[in-house]
Amino acid sequence: MSIEVNNESSVEVDEAAIQRLATFALDQMHVHPEAELAIVLVDESAMEQLHVQWMDEPGPTDVLSFPMDELRPGTEDEPTPAGLLGDIVVCPQVAIAQAATAGHSPLDEMLLLTCHGVLHLLGFDHAEPDDEREMFGLQREILAAFAGADERR
Repeated sequence: MSIEVNNESSVEVDEAAIQRLATFALDQMHVHPEAELAIVLVDESAMEQLHVQWMDEPGPTDVLSFPMDELRPGTEDEPTPAGLLGDIVVCPQVAIAQAATAGHSPLDEMLLLTCHGVLHLLGFDHAEPDDEREMFGLQREILAAFAGADERR
């Protein structure tokens, strides 16, 4: 799996943990080991520009996903083909504020946002209630399994 994490923000972030989570999530979704993913951490001003440009919404947001080859989850017997998954952009400052509200660590929030971004790249969405239940349920499962696996690491 080729996962590149670039921290262009002014916030110190555990990039290795984000990369481990992304690798774990893609493995759980049976994505081909040669798939490529880029994760970029940006400050609020850069995120606000992307949010306005791509979503036509004001202010910074927590995470944006930009799919490339529109890959979908595979199965154990038939993983997705190799390809470019796309880019995930996370704003650590927004994540820090959300973590305080949610009562967990900023890293936990950034891992959640990374997982959320991975699922979006694989075609999941939460616009409709059924889709939201599916996506958020899968997100919880992946994060719980990752926490257990990463703890044993």
